[in-house]
Amino acid sequence: MDTGLVLTTDMKIVLALVGLTMVLFLFQRVRADLVALVVLVMLGLTGLVAPEDVFNGFSSNAVISVIATMILGTGLDRTGALNRLAGWLLRRSKGVEDRMLLLTSAIAGLNSSLMQNPSVMALYMPVASRLASRSGLRLAQLLLPIAVAIVMGGTLTMVGNSPLILLNDLLTAANANLPSGSATLESLNMFAPMPIGLVLLASSLAYFHFRGNRELREEDGDGGESNVTPARTQSYFASAYGIEGDVFELVVGADSPLVGMTFGEAEAIHDAPVLLALKTDNESRLAPPPDARIWVGSVIGAMGPRQQVADFAQNQFLRMSTRLRNFGDLFNPSRAGIAEAVVPPTSKFIGKTPGDLELRRKYGLRLLAINRDKTVLRDNIRNTALRAGDMLVVHSIWQDLARTAKSLDFVVVTDYPKGEQRPHKFKVAMAIFAVTMLIALSARVPTSIALMAGVAGMLVFGVLKMDEAYGAINWKTVFLMACLIPLGWAMDGSGAAAWVAGHTIERLPEGVPIWLLEVAVALLTAAFSLVISHVGATIVVVPLAINLALAVGGNPTAFALIVALSASNNFMTQSNPVMSMITGPAGYKARELWKIGLPISLMYTVIVVVMVNLLF
Repeated sequence: MDTGLVLTTDMKIVLALVGLTMVLFLFQRVRADLVALVVLVMLGLTGLVAPEDVFNGFSSNAVISVIATMILGTGLDRTGALNRLAGWLLRRSKGVEDRMLLLTSAIAGLNSSLMQNPSVMALYMPVASRLASRSGLRLAQLLLPIAVAIVMGGTLTMVGNSPLILLNDLLTAANANLPSGSATLESLNMFAPMPIGLVLLASSLAYFHFRGNRELREEDGDGGESNVTPARTQSYFASAYGIEGDVFELVVGADSPLVGMTFGEAEAIHDAPVLLALKTDNESRLAPPPDARIWVGSVIGAMGPRQQVADFAQNQFLRMSTRLRNFGDLFNPSRAGIAEAVVPPTSKFIGKTPGDLELRRKYGLRLLAINRDKTVLRDNIRNTALRAGDMLVVHSIWQDLARTAKSLDFVVVTDYPKGEQRPHKFKVAMAIFAVTMLIALSARVPTSIALMAGVAGMLVFGVLKMDEAYGAINWKTVFLMACLIPLGWAMDGSGAAAWVAGHTIERLPEGVPIWLLEVAVALLTAAFSLVISHVGATIVVVPLAINLALAVGGNPTAFALIVALSASNNFMTQSNPVMSMITGPAGYKARELWKIGLPISLMYTVIVVVMVNLLF
């Protein structure tokens, strides 16, 4: 490689744009996506990127793959896959906190290998909240181990995070500027980084199991408060309203005194649990009307402490089942649940009783309690006239709740899924996802096409609607990536990357081992990611790393892979999208993140360099 390259005007402009990008990203006075747009326009105006190529970043395989993974993740979310997983995790952990945390983190890490890291974190936030409320753990004790596992798991495949998705495009672009005689850089197959990702994920699980969990508990002992959103947890409703317990199915036999009763009469039985659903003649209804009749073979959905429900079942000659064979979809937390709603002064509900309003028949709402002037009313609430300011506690399907809330007769104060949930599409979605991954694994078509085939399948089979697919895309991320990709091309095409690499080599002592340069590149990339995001760090440093490898006789692909992996090596600051998502809800302080995250980052660097050298 010629290290005597002259610093041209084009190189100066490119390096100036890189410096400007870093400064603006660092001080955050201007939005990151606006900075990226300005850089893109400058590249076009200065001619550093050909006019016909300026906007090619928007159609790159990397950007299309990111869009597809976002939509696929939303499709899986709408089927309630993660809520099913939360229930499975609780059963498998058998109440052992360390086991539950280990299982949850491991499964989250594996999930992130096939979906964008922020998308996986968004899916696991409610899972973690539910686990925290059921186990008594602080949310802070769950979120950081899960977030670290998600970042680690994102390195298992080439579609797990944005830097790895970008890498193949950057390798392909680098071929146009390789010195004569250099071997062409080949794209990496989808599972090329899997051995590295497995070691990283296993190391993070071991770290928290043997050390990190203890440190988080120590932080808890310093006076940390739980940050679980109260209206989203069962523990809140248990303490505030006495509404607690799991859901059970009660099958009505021929000798049961409930046969022929109305649902309202069954509810009025002394010591009856909360009755929420009824199945008769193969029709399942949540919040059935009080005059619905109970017959032989009917199935009742009841909520309450296990012993209370068992006693009720024994007294009424009912067969109790803990498995929700009939109401699994109805009681899926992604589809239905408990919420609070305030009656505003302008509501038409004021002065009327729930019985008059027919909340169940007309609105699909099962009223569980009324909080009035800090007094909780649970007895005879069907005949209690509502007042302005009453807090209603209701159980319903989220769609019914959203539809009723539009009337503004009450204002829902609980966070709940606003989009339509489709748990009945779970098997279809999982089948489509599995086929998508098999197509991608076959390497017969580009990964972006395979992922888009999965998106098309979810749309065709009704897992998602077209407008929901548009809404699933984080356009800020897409725009940022598409606008910055040409900066990487300009770094390479102008010779700026080669110039920086050549002059770096000239200033190094003789005989510096290649592995030490790889460590330096990994740390440089991690430092850049703190300033200009993981996407920006990948785009800027990959061309530099490739030229550096060529200068010292190293493997350019290995150097580039180290950069793409190290771009996600940030567990200390909110410039990592995953870390930014958990800092607020868990209430982490900067000291906590640095204390736990810095050792993980150092471990990450060592593992990446060692494993890349073993594989390449």
